[in-house]
Amino acid sequence: MLADVKTGKVRAILSESDSSWIEPNNIYWLEKNQKFTWMSERDDWQHIYLYSRSGQKMGLLTPGEFDVIVIQGIDETNGWLYYIASPENPSQRYLCRISLNGTGGPERITPKGMAGTHLYQVSPDFRWAIHTHSTIEIPPTIDLVRLPGHDVVRVLEDNAELRECVNKIKRRPTEFFRIDIGEGVELDGCCIKPPDMDPDKLYPLLFYVYGEPALQTVLDKWEGRQYLWHLMLAQQGYLIMSMDNRGTPAPRSRAWRKIIYRQLGILAALDQAAATQAIIKRWGYVDPLRIGVYGHSGGGQMSLNLIFRYPDLYCLAMPSSFVSHQRFYHPGYQECFMGLLQDNPEGYKNGSPITWAHRLKGDLLIIHGTADSNVHYQSYEALTNELVAEKKRFTMMVYPNREHGLREGENTQYHLYDLRTWYLKVHMLPGPRSRWNQNPCSSIEFFPIILNEK
Repeated sequence: MLADVKTGKVRAILSESDSSWIEPNNIYWLEKNQKFTWMSERDDWQHIYLYSRSGQKMGLLTPGEFDVIVIQGIDETNGWLYYIASPENPSQRYLCRISLNGTGGPERITPKGMAGTHLYQVSPDFRWAIHTHSTIEIPPTIDLVRLPGHDVVRVLEDNAELRECVNKIKRRPTEFFRIDIGEGVELDGCCIKPPDMDPDKLYPLLFYVYGEPALQTVLDKWEGRQYLWHLMLAQQGYLIMSMDNRGTPAPRSRAWRKIIYRQLGILAALDQAAATQAIIKRWGYVDPLRIGVYGHSGGGQMSLNLIFRYPDLYCLAMPSSFVSHQRFYHPGYQECFMGLLQDNPEGYKNGSPITWAHRLKGDLLIIHGTADSNVHYQSYEALTNELVAEKKRFTMMVYPNREHGLREGENTQYHLYDLRTWYLKVHMLPGPRSRWNQNPCSSIEFFPIILNEK
């Protein structure tokens, strides 16, 4: 809507609709406020359109079968639109630009030889940018570059000491892959293997999950503490994997992201479980009897859904700061992806881990902070009561007066990671074991994964 601040007159100039939800827009005014940019997924890809102030469509600025992740800025003086995208690899991020007048195709500004994730702070005249680059295995470097040639003018931070420390760690390169879960659906994944792995033996597998619309986990980006912890577990003899199911914010089309509308926690768990089964079949060194999962916040909810809904597939879960029932979580998030509770009661019920708590068979460690203002402690207490009512054994850890991220207080993060390490090593033994005389996959009766289980 266009409003006149002097007269108070308001008129609608543009309308956008979607059968699921609308993402927040990223508007830039051009030509002395006569035109503006508008982001839309109307052709199944997130693209940038140009409109006049009267609401007339002036054209599509970024055509093609790829998603614009975010507008980096507009150099109106020289006629360029800068944006972040990664058409070939959803785990990476690059700076691109395209002409505002619609001539020519997209131009990648980030050098092609630099894989990974690239972040930019661009100067108002678009001559300079502070550039941050990292990969999943390489800590960030920060430098000043000249645009559009991306020439490095000055290195601001090379993290040389940290890089040297990381390079001394015994490790194998992280592997990125795609796994087919059927019906033409492939999920992106990544894997850290034990440095001395013997592919003729069976290894326990720990999944790190999130799986909701707020976050990807399969990113070629430095994650610091978490990555180093994963390396340590791999040295102990664990396979570490992560998968991005449908519904995560990967740049893989509107259909990929919004298929989970009104079934949050249902389709995502289905995808994760199907991927786990496919991984067991594809890689013979995965021990099907030792598969665990952990995650935080939305990943905690996913961990619970997996061990509850698929108790014969996952033997251990370590969720933290989780939502146990979707009706407990704030509507700004929940109603966006699930609709109103009164319009979708079965979706709220079936997508909530607490509904399936009676099916628990494996080892469960639940973790929460009592001062969590995002996922209220009520969620933790409700699940605890349900597990007790169902006579289920489980382990619980409460951090007094800690917020959602469990960071407050001396040594809290150390204690959290140490607790997970201890629980994992006690309840899902590390290291390889010899294969059975026959292929273990042939001895496993895979159960059908259906959307609405009873």
